[in-house]
Amino acid sequence: MRIFVTGAGGQVGTELVEVAAGAGDDVSTGYHDSLDITDAGGVRTAFEGARPEVVVHAAAWTAVDACESDPARAFAVNASGTDNVAAAARAVGAHVVYISTDYVFDGTKPTPYVETDEPNPTSIYGKSKHEGERALDPERDTIVRISWVCGRSGNNMVKTLLKLAASDANPKFVDDQIGHPTIVGDLVPVLHRLASERRPGLFHVTNQGVVSWYEFAQATFAAAGHDPGRVSPIKTAELDPPRPAPRPANSVLDNAAMRRAGLPLLPDFRESLQRLVRDLAP
Repeated sequence: MRIFVTGAGGQVGTELVEVAAGAGDDVSTGYHDSLDITDAGGVRTAFEGARPEVVVHAAAWTAVDACESDPARAFAVNASGTDNVAAAARAVGAHVVYISTDYVFDGTKPTPYVETDEPNPTSIYGKSKHEGERALDPERDTIVRISWVCGRSGNNMVKTLLKLAASDANPKFVDDQIGHPTIVGDLVPVLHRLASERRPGLFHVTNQGVVSWYEFAQATFAAAGHDPGRVSPIKTAELDPPRPAPRPANSVLDNAAMRRAGLPLLPDFRESLQRLVRDLAP
């Protein structure tokens, strides 16, 4: 297929481009320095030139705390930028797959979030990404929510933890925020399938295994051959300084729509974390 990937230099975009190219797709890419999604005319020109059948919109401003202090930029990129992508895609008849986030929820639900739960974002980042969702039509487009994303490219928590593990640090991580990690190597084949099948709807796509950040840090240390006992728990309220943006205490995304659609679920994150740590080993 002819596929256009925005955010092609990011965590998800980099590995998706590799998968699409390996599948023999005609891949066009938009990088941060080559495609400004806040420029509606520029996006339209890029799509008119590439004539994609599918656009996977992975470009976003994901610096959660920075978004809190610059809401204008957050909404320009994550909301208006997504609207520009959706409009340009419709103009060339392309299906859109939009990458969204667990931050659209407030984290107060006592059980995992399903796709039909009403979003109630509390951070600027979450609000801007929710506005991005509203630019899409789930009857014709695809919205994919992911959480706690870690892959081979870009900055992420696994890379941070591996640096800490290799030092003499004894870090503290919160044990009152839980979620489903999403390992990019498992995610991108699903994104590619949803794109190739032009399957509309809203999907939560994450690895399995509910875990706190504290437990995830311990698991990463252990996967790298370091003592997980070096990691200590701390409560969110005890963080000093406190984080500018509120985090959902419960970020667990239930993959109910994938089960209904008969799509295979991603494996337990611990299995994939081992592979990712090996890939990142120097």
